[in-house]
Amino acid sequence: MRTKVLTGLDIAHKIEQKLAGAVEEALPEFAMIKADRLIETLMYLRDDEELNFKFLSSLTGVDRLEWFEVAYHLESFKLNQSTCVKVRTFDRETPLVPSVVTVWQGAHLQEREAYDLMGIYFDGHPDLRRLFLWDGFEGFPLRKDYLGMPGGLMPGLERFPGEPGVELSGRGTE
Repeated sequence: MRTKVLTGLDIAHKIEQKLAGAVEEALPEFAMIKADRLIETLMYLRDDEELNFKFLSSLTGVDRLEWFEVAYHLESFKLNQSTCVKVRTFDRETPLVPSVVTVWQGAHLQEREAYDLMGIYFDGHPDLRRLFLWDGFEGFPLRKDYLGMPGGLMPGLERFPGEPGVELSGRGTE
């Protein structure tokens, strides 16, 4: 049996019925939740018997250049359904969103990974420290503005692949 996907529009409608004003934006792919309403919204999605999103299948940081997003992919095994909600922050220096470890313990390592590689801070996380990189590593290598070690670019990478003037293997330049 196929998993039913609740679209961003569907889940936004359900959230707004219960928690008016919690949704910032709704698109077919996801619902964007206001950061100050994130925890109560996710607890509602987890605890409501008609939604039953007891499992956080992934938590992912996304750099959109103008802002950072954290995407939460949720699953209900009991009801065989899934959905995606997001939260965003416009602060590029110290991006901060609420930790969801109190909602799902499985978020513990996923938030540490997003912090380590993207530099997204999770307010209330019980042990927010680097997961893969060593203490003292400068920068966050999955950010779009990270082009190498301090003092210079990574050899051979002056811009991101696919940008005008960047040669792509076997395709010349664009």
